[in-house]
Amino acid sequence: MELINLLFQALLGSVIALIGGVVFLFNQELSKTLEKYSIPFAAGVLVTVSLLNLIPEAVHEIGESTYWIVLASFLGIYIFEHLFFGIHHHGVDDGHNHKNVKESSVGLVIFGDTIHNFIDGVAIGASFLISPNLGLVTAFSTFLHEIPHEIGDFGILLSAGWKKKKILIVNIISSLMTVVGAFTVYFFSNSDGLNGTLMAISAGIFLYLGASDFLPKIASDEKNRFKSIFPLILGSAIIIASILLLPHEN
Repeated sequence: MELINLLFQALLGSVIALIGGVVFLFNQELSKTLEKYSIPFAAGVLVTVSLLNLIPEAVHEIGESTYWIVLASFLGIYIFEHLFFGIHHHGVDDGHNHKNVKESSVGLVIFGDTIHNFIDGVAIGASFLISPNLGLVTAFSTFLHEIPHEIGDFGILLSAGWKKKKILIVNIISSLMTVVGAFTVYFFSNSDGLNGTLMAISAGIFLYLGASDFLPKIASDEKNRFKSIFPLILGSAIIIASILLLPHEN
């Protein structure tokens, strides 16, 4: 039953999010609504999970070395993202010109997405080891930020001249790396030291995504800046409530 639960959470953050992205891709109004409100919600979830859950749990397991790992993870994902032209492409049109996209660049985007999906799986798996409840919240947050991500990926690959069937197949294969990441953590993370390290890495990645990738999008959106505050606070409040009300099954 535990393995089925983890599988569902990994699929929620990957393949199910991909299917949602396809649906939203063909409905411009839904896509714009998702872009406005899911990103600030996910930002609130990710930052709060990092600061109030993953980091304290990691400190409990591996001590103050947690902070060095969080810093290295934060900087590492920033460098990786910028070296590979950006892991995230939120929305159908995120301000970048996708016309005449080179095949080599498309390959790097797919590679970056695959690594990113594996990292999502590691984060879900590490959260699941703390508590299945926390794993579910993490998977749901991943689901929310993966849908606009997938919409952006479709836009890039369509602009590169790829057919929709090929795009869907490639993205399904890439998204399954989330399942691989989650089960890799579950089966091979059999020591407190490794668990704590993975939590610290996940915390650094979540902090980067929430604070450096998502929150600036809220600040740059003049029209919806105030409307975005509520989902941001809601995302944070849900995590705080889960910490206070849901037991951690260590």
